[in-house]
Amino acid sequence: MSLRMEAGSLRSRLLNRFLRRVVKPRSLHRPDIAASRALVDSYVLPARLFRVRAETAQAGSIPGEWVRGRSTDSGTLLYLHGGAFVLCSSATHRPVTSAFARRGFGVFAPDYRLAPEHPYPAALEDCHAAYRGLLADGVDPARLVLAGESAGGGLVLSLLLRLRDEGLPLPAAAAVFSPWSDLSLSGESLVANDALDAMFHAAQAPWLAAQYVGAADPRDPYLSPVFGDYAGLPPLLVQVGQHELILDDARRVAARAEAAGVPVALSVWRDVPHGWQLFFLLPEAKRAIEETDRFFRDAIRDGEARRSDERSRFAAS
Repeated sequence: MSLRMEAGSLRSRLLNRFLRRVVKPRSLHRPDIAASRALVDSYVLPARLFRVRAETAQAGSIPGEWVRGRSTDSGTLLYLHGGAFVLCSSATHRPVTSAFARRGFGVFAPDYRLAPEHPYPAALEDCHAAYRGLLADGVDPARLVLAGESAGGGLVLSLLLRLRDEGLPLPAAAAVFSPWSDLSLSGESLVANDALDAMFHAAQAPWLAAQYVGAADPRDPYLSPVFGDYAGLPPLLVQVGQHELILDDARRVAARAEAAGVPVALSVWRDVPHGWQLFFLLPEAKRAIEETDRFFRDAIRDGEARRSDERSRFAAS
């Protein structure tokens, strides 16, 4: 497991200051979910701003958005958006899906069902159906990668556990950005980083978690994948900010993956807010996407090399 500490830029430090003064105080109160959804939807940016094409589509029976650049030679990315399981959509996350599309990935972002109207396991069921839909459409799992941030990062991990348990073909690799992977809220950083996190207060976490958990056991590994067994999973990249409330979610995921023999890289970044990969004007966002792009390309290349070697051995036997 590798550990990196990235120094923060002036832009990132100024953004943190703004978020701490304007956004964080609001996280002391229970949000109006309908109003919050309307607010984030009002910030949706057109795909042309990012020099990509976006089209409404389905993977299996799950609606979503395909985002493509000039080429899709790099492979296919299934991107699971964040939003605490209650907010956001494929369209709100164009800053990050388009960044991968410009690097040659065909990106599908599903619009999985949101809580509290649809608590666990609705979101996981939809992501599972979207993944299977991609395979049914002919996407080669050896050139398929997964990524997601926050709640979407947790869903990526849950999906990997379920795919492995069901014996389905696994993707070449996965990347999770600040994954919310412990809905039981047992991470020590929820307390240690409460004053340091630029966006959130820990006091809001129990209410938000309850919206998705519903009547389920919050320690169910498909719900809180930090408690899962990672044996047999593909290479994993974990990115997280040093001062995030869910820093320990990311660190424990990386530790469990390493203990299970999974190739894993943990990148801890300084002076960045939660979900900084979406703030496309930050140099840290660009560097994080570039790191992920290299990780995906290396994993796909290594997987294809192993598959070629296996075919050669079979032909020679």
